[in-house]
Amino acid sequence: MELSELTLRQFADLLASDAPAPGGGSAAGVCGAIGASLSSMVCALTLGRKKYAESQELAQAAMAEAQTLKDAFLSAMQRDTAAYNGFGAALALPKGTEEEKAARLAAMQEAMVECTRSPLHLMELCVKALELTASLVGKTNQNAMSDLGVSALSLDAAIQGAWLNVLTNLGSLKDPEQAAAFRQEGQELLEKGLALSGEIYQSITEAM
Repeated sequence: MELSELTLRQFADLLASDAPAPGGGSAAGVCGAIGASLSSMVCALTLGRKKYAESQELAQAAMAEAQTLKDAFLSAMQRDTAAYNGFGAALALPKGTEEEKAARLAAMQEAMVECTRSPLHLMELCVKALELTASLVGKTNQNAMSDLGVSALSLDAAIQGAWLNVLTNLGSLKDPEQAAAFRQEGQELLEKGLALSGEIYQSITEAM
C-alpha cells in the first residue's frame, strides 16, 4: 500500500515503529504536502469573495498549482521510502565471489545515488511551493493569513529535513564530483528556500 493511502494514525504508528522506513525523508514529504495543502486552502477561501475580486485569477491558478504540488509531495514521500528499500535490497545481494561483490557494490552505489536524488527532488518541490506561497501573501483572504504562515513553516521543515537526508548520504557516494555537485545543488536550494520561508513568516507576523 502507498504511504499516502494510510490513515494519519497508521502512518504515525508506522513511523514510530522499529521499521527503518518510512523515516525522516518521508516525514519531510508529509510536511511539504501539508504546506502545499494550506496554500490551496487559502486560495479556496479567497475565491468568490468580492473583497478579493482582483485576486480571483491568481487564487484560481495558485490553487491548481498547490494541488499539483501536494500530489507531488505525496509521491516524493513514497519515492524516499522506495529508495531506502532499494538500498536495503542491494545490501542483501550475494557476495560470495568477486563478481558478486563487484555487482553488489555497483548496485549499492546506484541505490545510494537515488537515495540522494530523492531528497534533492523534495527540496526542489519545497522551493516551488514556497515561491507559490510567497505570491499569495497580502493578496488573499486576510482571515487565513496565519495559515500561509503555517504553510511556510511546514515547507521550511520539509526542506531542512530533506537537506539532512542529502547530507547523510553524501559520504557514501564514491564519485567525489557527483557528491560535490549534489552538495552544491542542495545548498543553493536550501538557501533559496530558507530565505523565502523567512520572508513569508516575517511579512505575516508584521501584518498581524
